[in-house]
Amino acid sequence: MAEVYNRTASTIGGVRSAGAIDQGLRSFMIGTYNYMALGVAATAVVVMLLMANPEVMATIAMGPMKWVLFAAVLGLGFFAQKLFYSGSAVVAHGAYWLYCALWGAMIAPMIFAFMSKGMIGLVGQAFFIAAATFAATSLIGYTTKRDMTGWSGFLSMASIGMIIVMLVSFFFITDPGTSKLMSGAISAVVVLLFSVITAFETQAIKSMYIEGAQHGGEEFVKRSSIFGAFMLYGSFITMFIHILNLLGLANSE
Repeated sequence: MAEVYNRTASTIGGVRSAGAIDQGLRSFMIGTYNYMALGVAATAVVVMLLMANPEVMATIAMGPMKWVLFAAVLGLGFFAQKLFYSGSAVVAHGAYWLYCALWGAMIAPMIFAFMSKGMIGLVGQAFFIAAATFAATSLIGYTTKRDMTGWSGFLSMASIGMIIVMLVSFFFITDPGTSKLMSGAISAVVVLLFSVITAFETQAIKSMYIEGAQHGGEEFVKRSSIFGAFMLYGSFITMFIHILNLLGLANSE
């Protein structure tokens, strides 16, 4: 990836120097992280609004709505690239903020369950551990000279495999002790997997900027910023959920 970056910076043909690319990349990444942070804040607002309405919380937690939300999140993730790059900028923004809202609705019952048991401190711990893990792995992805492009297929298959394992565990493992052990093992693997995915995505986002600076133009770069936030947001929220689950299991009686 470093070779790609250096080659791109040197072949822009005088339109932009390597220094301009460096400065533009920093601004681009800051904008991407800002979008992501705003998405996390929007999710927190959705969670708080839903927790203020216990009836809605019960509908999401106990009824089929949770599976509708789960399918919607997966669907948006699957079609995200087409939505962000084929439609208008309004569509791209709409898809991102909808994604954040759907995640908020989906995790609200879990957050509510912890807070109703007086474990608000545990939620805060999970958030800060997730934030620290995300920051460290994203920094690795930003600074590493190793090209991670070839990891795409493996990480995609591993993510699909974990979704299947989680569904099998939910529907077919009924013994409480086994279910608890399985839940902890799944969460541990998911945190490790999405730590690697975060590094991979950060490097991919750098590559999207360089491609946009060379060929895509300003509009492509803007959409890449929001799409990059979409990618990183999903990884952060996934890590947060499973870190919280691990802390909850560790603190359960």
